[in-house]
Amino acid sequence: MLSRIGRKPVPIPDGVKVEIKEDTIVVQGPKGRLEKPRPPLVEIKIEGNEIRVLPAAVQKRLARKVKAFHGLARALINNWVTGVSKGFTKSLDIVGLGYRAELKGDTLILNLGYSHPVEFKLPPGVSAKVQKGAGEVQFQIILEGIDKELVGQTAANIRKLRPPEPYKGKGIRYTGEKILRKAGKGGKK
Repeated sequence: MLSRIGRKPVPIPDGVKVEIKEDTIVVQGPKGRLEKPRPPLVEIKIEGNEIRVLPAAVQKRLARKVKAFHGLARALINNWVTGVSKGFTKSLDIVGLGYRAELKGDTLILNLGYSHPVEFKLPPGVSAKVQKGAGEVQFQIILEGIDKELVGQTAANIRKLRPPEPYKGKGIRYTGEKILRKAGKGGKK
């Protein structure tokens, strides 16, 4: 009764310190410090320079849940260790004539075709860079941080301000995202 992902140990790179407390896990590294709640239904052990996640012994009716949490817990811990050692980035493309982005302190100011500029305040733990794009991309926003969940959620919230539309493809999209384009109205025949 083991998850395939959960079976793999999480290697601890040099410069990263992991501390397992009763209800939290603290991971410190060169990029920063994360303190997260301990995942339920699993046992976490540090053996040498790797972390092992083991399923907790529970009743048979919870076996499927334990298997699911086993893989989830291992993936989360791996993301925390990777985040404090290397960090995570997510980039967004702004496509559309007259659309622009500007960074003032920790606030993104976006002109997205509305009657007013949209101000988006970055959450603590996420930094951004704005650069000119190439081709149909007007601007590119690059988000960086040590918490994968927070960086991804911030990117999703920014994308939600003006999702790409299917006719001309204008809007905010992830770099490399393919937009299914629709044909416009056909001409008279």
